[in-house]
Amino acid sequence: MYDLFEPQLLGGTVSLKNRIVMPAMTRTRTSEGDLPTDGDLPNEMIATYYGQRASAGLIITEATDVDQSSHGYARTPGIHSEAQMQGWRLVTDEVHRHGGTIFMQLWHVGRMAHSSILPSGQAPVGVTGQRAEGSSVFAHGPDGRLGYMPTATPRPLSTDEVSAMVGTFAKAAANARKVGFDGVEIHAANGYLFEQFMNSVLNTRTDRYGGSSIEDRTRFLMEVVDSVVAEFGPGRVGVRLSPFGKYGSMPVDPVTEETFLYVAEQLGRRGVAYIHLLYELMPDGNMETAEFKPRYLDHALLAKARAVFPGAFIWCGGFNDSERAQASLDTGLVDLIAFGRPYIANPDLVERLKHGWPLAVADRSTYYTRDGEVGYTDFPACSNDIAASSAA
Repeated sequence: MYDLFEPQLLGGTVSLKNRIVMPAMTRTRTSEGDLPTDGDLPNEMIATYYGQRASAGLIITEATDVDQSSHGYARTPGIHSEAQMQGWRLVTDEVHRHGGTIFMQLWHVGRMAHSSILPSGQAPVGVTGQRAEGSSVFAHGPDGRLGYMPTATPRPLSTDEVSAMVGTFAKAAANARKVGFDGVEIHAANGYLFEQFMNSVLNTRTDRYGGSSIEDRTRFLMEVVDSVVAEFGPGRVGVRLSPFGKYGSMPVDPVTEETFLYVAEQLGRRGVAYIHLLYELMPDGNMETAEFKPRYLDHALLAKARAVFPGAFIWCGGFNDSERAQASLDTGLVDLIAFGRPYIANPDLVERLKHGWPLAVADRSTYYTRDGEVGYTDFPACSNDIAASSAA
């Protein structure tokens, strides 16, 4: 039986202090680079933010662009320019100084983008030319101001472009390794590019990356996983999945279960350290308004995945106390628990959970404040006085 606060060896190579994970959370606090090719940059404030939370067993960074075409939301960082790499070095140094372990989440949003924040106003790219009707992204409006804009109609990626994208992810992983990350997580959830390829209803391609075959629809993900594992080594790569999710205007896929189990088995063969499972996001929300629906994968399906995937499972979604987290570990179906929103206002979340100290609650209006430390790095640790009064 696992204990939430006990150490774990992840992937046979990465030592974690506990089984508590800080998952990827976009917070839009980047700085602007001096050059257009610099992209949005991590900075000292972002380094402070992650360093404050280094008591987590594992930190996974906010979603990070692998190149300029993957930039779907304004004020999100990248890992494709030298300036961005310098900014991320501040982050890894600070987390490691506090004894933490940190993976970078790599993403490409695909069709979930708006032309106003893409190079030269180009169209987003996608598995097909079908737009994410009803979804919006944080981008520039007609007046130049930032706000939530409907997604633009994508341009389908050619076969050669998909193949080239594999190299783009490999380069991003190499950059992450160079600046000190302990590993990377590939974001294949939430209606972004990989999930667009895996969905049997949306992916109507006729090349080797699409069609009726699960192997073809998942080929892009597997080629990227192979390339990234080659850069970082087995045991230092995770993959995030959201089976049955509808976020990003994803159509209901009748073969979701079969696809999920196939992907789990294939990832296990490739030495992937963990699968990070997210339960469903409300389909009609944007980054700022999305809410969680209490829908988990049933235990029977998780048991099937457990049987074919030898790595760890991280469970994410709605956890805000140690009792529920421990109960989930007690099922034996998952290995680590990710606490999302509680980490915003509780940089010392591990200690609060361990001692039963009260959790602070963040003002939701500051989740995506564009500038400054308010609601970001200004949350105090739980003092001994507060802990003593709580115990009394």
